[in-house]
Amino acid sequence: MRNFVSRMAGELPPSGIRKFFDLLLTMDNVISLGVGEPDFDTPWNISQAAISSIEKGMTMYTSNRGLAELRELLSADLDQRYHTKYCPETEMVITTGVSEGLDIAIRAVVDPGDEVLVVDPCFVSYQAEVLMAGGRPKTLPCSAQDGFKVTPDVLMESITPKSKVLLLNFPTNPTGGVMGKDDLQAIADIIIDHDLLVISDEVYAELTYDGHHVSTAAIDGLWERTITLNGFSKAYAMTGWRLGYLCAPKEITNAALKIHQYVMMSAPTASQFAGIEALKNGEDAKNEMIAEYRIRRNLFVKGLNDVGLPCHLPKGAFYAFPSVEGTGLSDEEFAERLLREQHVAVVPGSAFGKNGRGHVRTCYAVDRAKLSEAVRRIGVFVESLHS
Repeated sequence: MRNFVSRMAGELPPSGIRKFFDLLLTMDNVISLGVGEPDFDTPWNISQAAISSIEKGMTMYTSNRGLAELRELLSADLDQRYHTKYCPETEMVITTGVSEGLDIAIRAVVDPGDEVLVVDPCFVSYQAEVLMAGGRPKTLPCSAQDGFKVTPDVLMESITPKSKVLLLNFPTNPTGGVMGKDDLQAIADIIIDHDLLVISDEVYAELTYDGHHVSTAAIDGLWERTITLNGFSKAYAMTGWRLGYLCAPKEITNAALKIHQYVMMSAPTASQFAGIEALKNGEDAKNEMIAEYRIRRNLFVKGLNDVGLPCHLPKGAFYAFPSVEGTGLSDEEFAERLLREQHVAVVPGSAFGKNGRGHVRTCYAVDRAKLSEAVRRIGVFVESLHS
């Protein structure tokens, strides 16, 4: 019998995260710092809005673009918060999470053979998404000494005549790195001079702890060449609701919409009503969660440094990315032994690209008591390596 698996699927590398989560499921008393999602429940008023919509029979498909009220609220929110203006009728699509937004964005602009510049380390799906669209991912090395930012020199060195798209994610998963206004302005002319399109995944935008998030599209000259992706998962503790959005100039949005129409039809209706409530009445709950993340970040990063794992202070998201090079173990060895010997789950940095080697991703979206115990266990493990 022939092999029915496509060449693309057969050659697609498996996620580097899965084997550690599979191992975790076989163990008891594990503190998991590996899953990148809030530990808070979705605020009740947001859930209640969705429940109410179901009770009222609002369970049909919405417009392919999403509920008009949701798009209008988002348009106003983006203008007020990030000074980016998008027409809710023509420059916005509500998506089934940012994951779908990323997929349709890449497929809307990448032709086979096009080169896509991807920050490294980066979220595990980015390079895979490019490959599935027939593109060629090329990594942009980001280092701890630069705060895991894209620097002008690195960008210039990475661009080739085939480069078409620059894929950014700030604040970044897995490092917590951010790019401020000066950082983005420093690469804007390079982007324009080399006629690149930017896909900017800003799902962690509101989890910015020192200063305010700057949207890529807000930089002079970049709005017309930027696709902005964002969603409700991280800021409102709504990962399971699968609600995101794509914003871009009309011609790009229309191209992405055509793909969305065929593969998804529309985002979940109840989730869209939940999103409306989040934008109307979710600010206080969101700010309380962000304030708690900031406290946890400070406590956890200090703890990591105190036990001998050098770690920069992440300025966004809810991840810390300590170096384990001083332990004498590779990041994979460190993660596997820490899990087996001390029952703390972290993710090897190499799962996020070669520039993540020698680090581990730790998620501090865990209550303070568990974080403190995790630091204690990590300290015991690190000490055992030197005894």
